[in-house]
Amino acid sequence: MNWEDECFLLAKRKFRENANIINVFSQDKGKVSGIVYGGNSRKIRNYLQISNKLFIVHNSKNENKIGYFKTELLKPVSPLYFNDKKRTSALISLCSILNILLPESQPYKNLYNSFEKFVSSINFENWIILYIFFELNLIKDLGYDPNLDKFKKENYDVSKTLKIKIDNSFYEVPNFLILKKLPEKISNILVKKSLYFTRNIIQNRFFIPNNLQFPKSRVILENYFN
Repeated sequence: MNWEDECFLLAKRKFRENANIINVFSQDKGKVSGIVYGGNSRKIRNYLQISNKLFIVHNSKNENKIGYFKTELLKPVSPLYFNDKKRTSALISLCSILNILLPESQPYKNLYNSFEKFVSSINFENWIILYIFFELNLIKDLGYDPNLDKFKKENYDVSKTLKIKIDNSFYEVPNFLILKKLPEKISNILVKKSLYFTRNIIQNRFFIPNNLQFPKSRVILENYFN
């Protein structure tokens, strides 16, 4: 089975002496795993960085066996933020969550486009707000809608929070997530409460029921906003 596509690198691990197994999020194929021979060579190793955008050619003789990738770098992403711990944690966090939760070989084109848009916007000043809304959309794309619209009231103060009940669990939700309207200034406390809300939803709906380990990088990101 042969195909080619653009993708983002979600995860990699060493395989034999000079090869890697990588997981990528491709535009047309969704999450796919493959072997990259020469992946530990200096040339390839330098661009096999989590969240980098790649062009891959996939070859496989048997659909039931892992295939092989030939890779080219399309766009460096992670090297641009090596000195920015917050943004690096955000990229690693999203890639880890996608790598764990996305099923194999199922296309998620809307999610792919949303991820690409976020990656292109992570240099913006309000990038963490874009991150939070990406997680909210991710929750919906994975099949669960917390239906925040039903709690919407126009007199809510966008700088405060609201305690709500979703499927027999209570959450503290920043009002701006319900109203989809940003306050003039968003404090670190409000950012952290937003991240805590989306984390709890993701954990309660996807990680805990499936006995999956939640990425440490996501918790680290949250702690930067103490």
